[in-house]
Amino acid sequence: MKMTKTILVVDDMESLRTMVKSYLSQEGFRVVTAAHGREALFVARNERPDLIILDLMMPELGGYDFISAYAREGDAPIIILTAKVEESDKVLGLELGADDYLTKPFSMRELTARVRAVLRRADRTPGGAPSALLRAGDLTLDRDRREVMVGSSAVELTPSEFDLLATFLSAPGRVFSRLELLDKLQGDAYEGYERTIDVHIRNLRTKIEPDPRNPRYIVTVYGIGYRLLAEPVTA
Repeated sequence: MKMTKTILVVDDMESLRTMVKSYLSQEGFRVVTAAHGREALFVARNERPDLIILDLMMPELGGYDFISAYAREGDAPIIILTAKVEESDKVLGLELGADDYLTKPFSMRELTARVRAVLRRADRTPGGAPSALLRAGDLTLDRDRREVMVGSSAVELTPSEFDLLATFLSAPGRVFSRLELLDKLQGDAYEGYERTIDVHIRNLRTKIEPDPRNPRYIVTVYGIGYRLLAEPVTA
């Protein structure tokens, strides 16, 4: 039997929490809510959500501070809701570890599409089959276990970072445009934001590259996108 996914909605506007909870509940999700970041930490500890929808501007612990605090005790993917329109505000949320963002006002249909896309990325764990490994240099990626090793050290990646790395390791040497990578992460249900890819790539490099400023694995192809330099070995 398929387990119902639990979604935590965090926003200081009660009307928005009620609207999102009602819509997502009709879509088959179990929804819990919190009015600010401090309450959200308490709810997350008790409910263990599969995904968090998070406002940025809130009293008693805003969205940015919540992401930093939650990262020490949980790993559910996060979709940011923000009224901020500055690129730097959106990028900061992604750099802190969020998987996606939506700018207010937004449609419930688009929010639902993004929720499903992020959950698919976080839940690609087939059971019972032998592990499918991809390797390049010191990198080892296990697609079944959703694990990544750099040498003998485990590396914690967000669902988006994991899927980006798997995409590169599966096609060594191929150049991927930002739009292609965005489509692989989010599908074609909505128009994405290409800058999101640059942030995820930068975060990924800090976790897997010996020197992120001089990448050994994922290199920039100027004017086009990115490619993997090393040739992986598939097991």
